[in-house]
Amino acid sequence: MITRSFFLFLSQNKFVKNRATKWGPKLGAKTVIAGETINEAMKTVRELNEKGLAATVDHLGEFVNNSEEAIESMEYCVKTLDAIAESGVDCNLSLKLTSLGLDIDRNLCRDNMIRILEIAQGHGNFIRIDMEDYSHLDATLDLLQELRQQFSNVGTAIQGYLYRSENDIRLLEGINLRLIKGAYKEAPDVAYQQKEEVDQNYLNIIKSHMLNGSYAAVATHDHQIIDKVKAFTKENNIGKDEFEFQMLYGFRTQLQTDIASEGYKMRVYVPFGEDWYAYFMRRLAERPQNVSFAIRGLLSK
Repeated sequence: MITRSFFLFLSQNKFVKNRATKWGPKLGAKTVIAGETINEAMKTVRELNEKGLAATVDHLGEFVNNSEEAIESMEYCVKTLDAIAESGVDCNLSLKLTSLGLDIDRNLCRDNMIRILEIAQGHGNFIRIDMEDYSHLDATLDLLQELRQQFSNVGTAIQGYLYRSENDIRLLEGINLRLIKGAYKEAPDVAYQQKEEVDQNYLNIIKSHMLNGSYAAVATHDHQIIDKVKAFTKENNIGKDEFEFQMLYGFRTQLQTDIASEGYKMRVYVPFGEDWYAYFMRRLAERPQNVSFAIRGLLSK
């Protein structure tokens, strides 16, 4: 039986990554990655907008090895923000702090973020800091709080499988947060391991964040969770402009348009770029049924 841990292992295996890159299209990566270039990403976002869906784009690539690469990543984010503004599409930008040098030099990462936020602010846009594995959690939240002293157009994500998330939600009151179940393999001493426990904690943080009057981006493909959130917001008179649903590009596309047609804001997370491998493996790890993408690709001619 292919397990979640197996795909998480593959996501970090450089040998398999190098071998797999040329097979990306046949493995099904093109169904969940919106091309390699900014222009391809903007084309995809425009098509989503035409269906009534908002978007956030993420240039794939996580860990950088030196300050020069971190600065290049920052400049690419700026270029993407300019392209969003020029295209006039309904789209935010998502990014990872490790791609901006968090593991190299915190001050460098902070300066890169300030530059990105200044450009985004000028365009009237919003930046989402993606949450990475547990080892980066405190550093991410610390930097977010520092940036929030100067910028209001930035938020992050909180992972429902972590024990500490309810407390983090309280400390982040008033901040636009993406609320997710979590995509990394974390130890039992920091994270729930059973689906039922993760689901319950996930619902708890959604409700807590909404009840304190904060904007919530509910990021899930779980229709049962979605139905419970809809019922909760109606029961508590939480307006449709006070939260949104989010899903990944290429997954449950009919449900995405159905939710948008009901008057809810649906934002699609649109990854693009050449460094697709780790992202694709984590998507397979999250939902083993996603392996069907790869199998169909390999069997196709």
